[in-house]
Amino acid sequence: MKHLMMSFVLMFGLTQITMSQTSHLHCGELLTMENDRVQKEMTIVVENGDIVEVIKGYTDPNDTIKIYDLTDQFVMPGFMDMHVHIEHESNPNRYLNRFKDNEADIALDAVKYCRRTLMAGFTTVRDLGGTGVNVSLRNAIADGSIIGPRIYTAEKSLATTGGHADPTNGMKKDLMGNPGPAEGVINSPEEARQAVRQRYKNGADCIKITATGGVLSVAKDGQGPQFTVNEVAAVVEAANDYGYVTAAHAHGAEGMKRAVLGGIHSIEHGTMMTQEVMDLMIERGTYYVPTISAGKFVAEKAATPGYYPTIIVPKALAIGPKIQETFSKAHKYGVKIAFGTDAGVSPHGDNALEFGFMTEVGMSNFDALKTATVNAADLMNISEEVGTITEGKSADIIAMPSNPLDDISVTSDVIFVMKDGVVYQN
Repeated sequence: MKHLMMSFVLMFGLTQITMSQTSHLHCGELLTMENDRVQKEMTIVVENGDIVEVIKGYTDPNDTIKIYDLTDQFVMPGFMDMHVHIEHESNPNRYLNRFKDNEADIALDAVKYCRRTLMAGFTTVRDLGGTGVNVSLRNAIADGSIIGPRIYTAEKSLATTGGHADPTNGMKKDLMGNPGPAEGVINSPEEARQAVRQRYKNGADCIKITATGGVLSVAKDGQGPQFTVNEVAAVVEAANDYGYVTAAHAHGAEGMKRAVLGGIHSIEHGTMMTQEVMDLMIERGTYYVPTISAGKFVAEKAATPGYYPTIIVPKALAIGPKIQETFSKAHKYGVKIAFGTDAGVSPHGDNALEFGFMTEVGMSNFDALKTATVNAADLMNISEEVGTITEGKSADIIAMPSNPLDDISVTSDVIFVMKDGVVYQN
């Protein structure tokens, strides 16, 4: 779709999408993210979905180009969220819904979440686990059937029996069964390899494991280790065969340590991270994806009677409030950080609130923006394609009313969105 020469208008709700072979974006202020220098009165030339030139000054209009007037806007690369669950969104009925919702129900809801995420300025996301509908969502967005961000999906998260991503936790015995690698449940290095290969067969783009217990699973333990180092290493080895980036959900320090020693590429949440773990992550180049938004959300909702099952409440109250403090320590210690919210736990479309949570405990505004552009692209090995406004990269470009280096909250007010050269919001 990206390289087709075409011009059309598709109405989706109140959003107009326009594709033109050649577009010029006249930018009042431009932050390419190649450095922290803001340039004024610049033109970005886009052809067939790619950035072909960045020019000082404004070009003259003519009949062969489409001009987008962003002369009173602040322009920068589209944001990237490295931890979302695009299929669902938290609500008090979620644990009941898994027994009554069909794939079609999940997909119809997810179409809304995909659109909301893109309109918030997030042009790329990494989806870290769902039912498999996420693969179809990725494909539908890629071929232009629905509106949403570019998706890299893990398809189904991998767990050990009874672990955080065991899909049968909390069910009665005759429904529980004994899920295995096909369902994303493993208990040996051999099964770990089989589960990764099944994700490849199912159409995944990346791999996620649940290295410790979790807050929202219907199980008591929220932070104990659930994978051996050998099991993690087998996951990573098999994933590397397919060029997959790997991620590990982890709250407790021992589970994080095992995941890093096993070669995992990113630690998600990282709530009880210790100096030993941080040293290992720096030594091995492991990224940290904090998801402060999710921590704050679950802590807040745990205080609402009936919002979560009773077994979840003490975990949410114990773990949720700690993530922001851990993030602050990790950032100051020098751990590499990529942006992630766990949207789906917190509401889709509110992703940019994470910027404020990061900056209020010590990260500079520019470094926060970098986590969602340059660093996110580096984590996913897609720096040659996205992450900066640079000649030859995909035209993923957003605009907001003022400079987020001065006021980070303006990231929640994105009013122009272009992805692959297609304008979805203007």
